[in-house]
Formats: sequence, structure tokens, C-alpha cells
Amino acid sequence: MSLGRRYIPLPTMDVLRPPLVWAMGQCYRKNLSSEVEDGNQEDPEDTAYHDECGWNDEVCDSLILEETDSGFRYEMSVPSAYFKFIIGKKAETKRRLENETATQIRIPKPGQDGPIVILSRERRGVVSAKTRIDVMVDSARQRQPFTHFLSFPVNGQSVKDSFMDFKHDVLRECDGDRGLDDTLFQNSSKLHLTLGTLVLLDDAEVQQAEELLQECKQDLIGPVSKDEPLKVYIQGLEYMNDDPNAVDVLYAKVELEDESDRLQILCDRLVDKFVSSGLMHRDSDRVKIHVTVMNTMFRKDPSGAVIQAKSGQRGATKERVSFDASNVLRLFGNYSFGQLVIGQLHLSQRYSTSCDGYYQAAAVIDLPS
Repeated sequence: MSLGRRYIPLPTMDVLRPPLVWAMGQCYRKNLSSEVEDGNQEDPEDTAYHDECGWNDEVCDSLILEETDSGFRYEMSVPSAYFKFIIGKKAETKRRLENETATQIRIPKPGQDGPIVILSRERRGVVSAKTRIDVMVDSARQRQPFTHFLSFPVNGQSVKDSFMDFKHDVLRECDGDRGLDDTLFQNSSKLHLTLGTLVLLDDAEVQQAEELLQECKQDLIGPVSKDEPLKVYIQGLEYMNDDPNAVDVLYAKVELEDESDRLQILCDRLVDKFVSSGLMHRDSDRVKIHVTVMNTMFRKDPSGAVIQAKSGQRGATKERVSFDASNVLRLFGNYSFGQLVIGQLHLSQRYSTSCDGYYQAAAVIDLPS
């Protein structure tokens, strides 16, 4: 045994089925290391890099590299907001990455945009550095507050009118119930189904998401919808926890008129497409199809684009105060908000409002009508 090292037993795992992660459209396999360096204290500001050091750089080596007189060169586009995660405190992360991959990594100066340039005598060094940067960026992306989200607007006039009647009736009939007031209700012009959230930090990423949405129109929307309208009923209330006396989110249920699963399949496949691209992270196996009508987080964010942050994610809060929804559910549990044809899929921008009261759209796809 070499000095300065200690060996620890590996956790039990199926070596034929190691953990996988998707990052920037690539799938990586996580191999557990059996060695731990003594005396190598982890810097709390450098956690992202250390977390990824156990990843084996097993990727399809299909990068197109520029050959130079001294080796290989590769430029990768990374939003400037992620530069700090690659550089690390006192540039320690960058130096460690360069040492471990035998590369030179050039990152634009603070306040400047531009590609990250990776140089090395060996092709494998460039590939390894690029792989690690991808995973570091992906890890950092998960901790950022979302900037955009995929949505189906369900704010037709008849649905809006029904929603406003619901709001007025609830406030009248349930007046005095704990925590219940008008700040809990969604903006009627922003009623929607959320498919998933995205962190898009520069124009290039927004454009990538727009192009991906256009691909979905041809590859997914037509075939899955069978070029038939998605006519839905919005009726009935559910809550997202197990105690009706302490509810954070109250939502309306959505069902297709023909009772098929076309809408569920479409939502799931759209999310699959964006997850595979690296622009979106999967929160569950299937999209929860629902229309949020009341949410305690609307108290702090009246924009109506609030989605509960994961623990540890920027934007997570412990100040959320539930409300008593027992009477709302008893009196309005089967409330009908009406029906409509879902006509568009939006790449919506958070904290925005368009001229029609809905969110500003970076891109819009029309659905069969």
C-alpha cells in the first residue's frame, strides 16, 4: 500500500448497471473509486468539481478536433455564467482540471463572453477535459433558478371566466379558513400546463431550445396527436400532499375528451427530447398533467410561474406557509372550469407578460386545431 493513501470498501452496487447521468446530450457512467486521498480537504466553494471527479470519461469519442502543430484544439460554447464553476476559488478547479487531463484551458476574462478553448498534445486529454466541463456545467445548471419553461396555455376566455367565478366563490364560501386569501390564486391570463423547466443563460441556449422545439413539431406533435385536436376537459380539484388541512398547491385535473392517452404521451416525449439535449432535467418518470389554480408560493411571486424549487436549489425557501383547503375540496372538489382545444406549445419566459396577459414566448408551436 502506498504512503498517504487509505483504502475503503466499495458500496454495494451492480457493476453491470452503474449509475448513469445525462449531461449536454451525452450519457456518462459513474464508476466508484476505491481510493480516497488523506488530508485532501474539500473546499465548500469547489464542491461541484469534487463531486464529478468520480466520473469516468467514457463517452463516444466523436469530437471533431482541430489539429495544430503542437497537438489538438477544441472550442466549446459555455454561457459565461458558468465560468466561475469551472475556474473555482483562486482558480484551483481550473488548475486541477488542467493537471488531471494534461490540457491547457483558456476561459474568457470576467465580464467577457466567448468560447472555452481546450489545448493538449493528446486527443484523449481534450476529450477528457471537455467531458468533465460538460458534467460540471450540468451540475451547476441544476442549482440555477429556471429562466424558461415549456407550457400549454389553457387560458381561453370561457376557462378564464370559470376560473374567476371559482375564485370569487371560494373567497366567499371559505372566508376565514386558515391561510386562505386572494394572493393564493393563479393569474387567470396565465393558466397553463407546465411540462418542464429550463435554465437558458444566453442567446445561444435560447436558440438551441427554439430549434429543438421546431424539431418536435415535425417529429413528435404530428405523429403523437395523430393530427387531431387535443380537446380537454378541466374539472375536479386535487392537492399535492397528504393533508387537506395543510396544502401548498391546489390544482385542476385535465382529461382529453376522447379519453385517450395522447396528451400524456406527447408531454412525456417532449420532455424526453429536451432532457436528452441537456437543456432540461427530469423530475419524475411521467409529466404530471395539471393546471395549478392555487399555490402558496404565489404570495411571493405573483408572476404565476412559480415551481417549487428542489432542496439545495437556488430559490428554494423554508418560509412557505400552507393553507387549509378542506372546505375548498368539500365544496368545489368537482368544479368544472370548462373545456378547450389546446392550440399551442410555448417556450415561455419566466417573470414576463405579453400583450395578451400570458407569458412572453421565445418560441411558439401551433398544434392541430
